[in-house]
Amino acid sequence: MTPEKSRRPLNLQQRSTLAGEAAAAAAEVETALATPANPSVAAFFDVDNTMMQGASIFHLAKGLHRREFFTTREILSAAWKQAYFRVVGVEDPDHVAETRASALSFISGHTVAELESLGEEIFDEAMAHRIWPGTRALAQMHLDQGERVWLVTAAPIEIAQIIARRLGLTGALGTVAEHVDGVYTGRLVGDMLHGPAKGEAIKALAAREGLDLDACSAYSDSFNDLTMLTLVGDPCAVNPDARLRGYAKQHGWRIRDYRTGRKAARLGLVAGAVAGAATGAVAAGVAVRRRR
Repeated sequence: MTPEKSRRPLNLQQRSTLAGEAAAAAAEVETALATPANPSVAAFFDVDNTMMQGASIFHLAKGLHRREFFTTREILSAAWKQAYFRVVGVEDPDHVAETRASALSFISGHTVAELESLGEEIFDEAMAHRIWPGTRALAQMHLDQGERVWLVTAAPIEIAQIIARRLGLTGALGTVAEHVDGVYTGRLVGDMLHGPAKGEAIKALAAREGLDLDACSAYSDSFNDLTMLTLVGDPCAVNPDARLRGYAKQHGWRIRDYRTGRKAARLGLVAGAVAGAATGAVAAGVAVRRRR
């Protein structure tokens, strides 16, 4: 991925479009699934708290920190910038741009090959057992019907593709971190694949793959993914937060909840916070856990 030509601040729509187009361009299709029975139909699954319990980027960051992929000083710096923006609500363009740029700064200087190799290990030790069986069954249902299944997540595209490959899915759309000659620069291409950016990524992929979005399905736990869910003809709320559950009921959407009792209530309350953490503040979670 070559550096962006311009470093001028971009507005939300521009960043989202750039991130979405980059994610779609980086997406790979498994050869065995390149000619599906229903080539114009696909299903899109969010990852965090939808396909997997918890935030994938948190599990990734924790695993990388254990392997001394980055220092505590680096992670605390990124956490401070993100927390300051989210808590104080500063609207200074330069500070906001710096905060977004630091979201994946902890991989700066490392190679794509390193992240991919460690990502395989981290999936096995921290992610595989957190896959929701019910959501995995929904994905398999679409595959059995000859449809393609894509993950759509704020996690780095390299990790998203590992998760998709391990689950036997078609492919993944994720955040694209800029790299030059296989080495990460610490900057993002556009923005995190979050909120509006997910919608842009799906639209770009649909145009490339010839998908009929009215015939497609989408699954998510978060109201923040409303852009993605309303793009398709068959949206479904999975383990939804309170706002998404209410919206889904109001519009007659399918609702699937694979949590039980107290866990469902607790996770529903914090789902919005988890989604926010996926945009960069997850670094703080790693540091806090290490102090306990």
